[in-house]
Amino acid sequence: MISVHPQFIKDNKGKKIFVILPAQEFETLLENLEELEDIRLYDQVRGEDDGQQIPMDEAFRMIEEKRNRK
Repeated sequence: MISVHPQFIKDNKGKKIFVILPAQEFETLLENLEELEDIRLYDQVRGEDDGQQIPMDEAFRMIEEKRNRK
């Protein structure tokens, strides 16, 4: 589990409007998000194959195509 140490900037009413994170924690969060996106896209592509197996390099190509469309 990742440990984060956020600091918040609040507006005049005390509502949190910004978050400050140490750079390394931010980079770790981004890496984790990218990995989760890859997993989600892989699962999506895999669900479209009607149970047929897809070679790994083909699956990665399909994932990259979907990622680049966003």
